[in-house]
Amino acid sequence: MVSANFSEPVNGQSSITPEGIAHNDLFTAKEKIELLNQLKADFTVTQQEGLEPAFSLEEIDRAISDVRQDIKEGHGTETLSRGDA
Repeated sequence: MVSANFSEPVNGQSSITPEGIAHNDLFTAKEKIELLNQLKADFTVTQQEGLEPAFSLEEIDRAISDVRQDIKEGHGTETLSRGDA
């Protein structure tokens, strides 16, 4: 499973957004879906702990939808290699 640390804020705000994940060329579509599903799980835990989630479920679901649309259009199955950037 892909792991990332999204808890370190920049200027008091998270530097990673669901849309940012969905449109990041460094992740495969599978990795994007895994990360976004992890955000959904974190959302639930955050709410259960009485904290304010950084993102809404709608934002996360919209990003997942974007990734799925990209897959239908034949995008997102490849990633950039280090030499491509």
